[in-house]
Amino acid sequence: MADISNGTKGFAVKQGEPTRVLPAEETKKGLYYLGNLDQNIAVIIRTIYLFKSESKGNEDAAEQVKNGLSRILVHHHPLAGRLTISSEGKLIVDCTGEGAVFVEAEANCGIEEMGDITKPDPNILGKLVYEISGAQNLLEIPLLVIQVTKFKCGGFSIGMSMNHCMLDGIAAMEFVNGWGEVTRGLPLKTPPFLDRTILKPRNPPMIEFEHHEFDEIEDISNTNKLYEEEEMVYKTFLFDPDKLGQLKEQALEDGVLSKCTTFEVLAGFVWRARCKALNLVPQQKTKLLFAADGRKRFIPPLPEGFAGNGIVLTYSISTAGELAEKPLSFAVGLIQQAVKLATDSFMRSAIDYFEVTRARPSLDGTVLITAWSKLSFYTIDFGWGEPISTGPVALPEKPVLIFLPHQKDKKSINLLLGLPVSAMNSFEELMQV
Repeated sequence: MADISNGTKGFAVKQGEPTRVLPAEETKKGLYYLGNLDQNIAVIIRTIYLFKSESKGNEDAAEQVKNGLSRILVHHHPLAGRLTISSEGKLIVDCTGEGAVFVEAEANCGIEEMGDITKPDPNILGKLVYEISGAQNLLEIPLLVIQVTKFKCGGFSIGMSMNHCMLDGIAAMEFVNGWGEVTRGLPLKTPPFLDRTILKPRNPPMIEFEHHEFDEIEDISNTNKLYEEEEMVYKTFLFDPDKLGQLKEQALEDGVLSKCTTFEVLAGFVWRARCKALNLVPQQKTKLLFAADGRKRFIPPLPEGFAGNGIVLTYSISTAGELAEKPLSFAVGLIQQAVKLATDSFMRSAIDYFEVTRARPSLDGTVLITAWSKLSFYTIDFGWGEPISTGPVALPEKPVLIFLPHQKDKKSINLLLGLPVSAMNSFEELMQV
């Protein structure tokens, strides 16, 4: 398994003064409803998109991207507003039309000197995304912050900082692809559907399931101490079709399962390996969380272009001992059960559960897998062709792992994770299997 590292040294970026980009036309003002599925993921997600064209330089890049941003904000006008707290004590958007924050910047090198950005290095990649200084909390951070950085080679990057409460991965990709379309003067392929009240809780709320995704798990293995004492190391591991095929064979060889998806087998394999690498005691409970896309699972399905969070967290729980001792089919089977759990009734129960409890998922003893591997990162085009590379700046929390699409081979997946250095050494050995 290849470790893709980033060897950039002496990298510097000179940032200009931030400006505001307003919607190109007058947009609707007032309060904009955020649903219960939006409330729990109000974290800032920072992503980078690198572009370089053989036939076109970067002289007009910032201006064109900025003009396109102004046009796309007409369609996605809530992103031009600001977060506030509703009378119910929940997050809501005040559609003030203040606009997105936009920054132009210049790097002291060519794009090729960046190395591979699929391994997040916040110290390096963080320079490509503008950070609002002095913000005391999420309410003080604009919902959308964009930095366009020109490189000496004629390429450029778009660094995007967005609050996850506004868009999930699918909606975010529709937004960025749509932004590229209007920048090129094209009509939107997928106009956004903005009405989130279709996912309002029921009245009265009906909690029909046990929602163990919110369970607190006691850290009897003292993992938190390891995180405090050791340096965190971030690495990317490539799973090509051959390796994924081998894992599927391994998961099916004992006949317990008749089939499994790429996501199910990779999630099961990585969950087991991470538990072993952290040397969890056999009795340690461990929880795997991942987002199921509810768009087609809700009854009726969510409208095309649903611009919000249409994802619901589902879960598997085991002990570390069972995961380690039993064959891979055991872990994969647990994940298959979690996938089946995400029905319309379960998802509506989760919406109502938050309404009653205001609970937040606990991440102690937990692995949270974010699957970006099927997202349309490599179809984005602002007029310079598709990105030559793209990825997150950093992982939002220590227990988060991300499955990323591979640029050249759509059937390969890059696994990105962070672990304390001793655990990462063990994890790397387990990846050789």
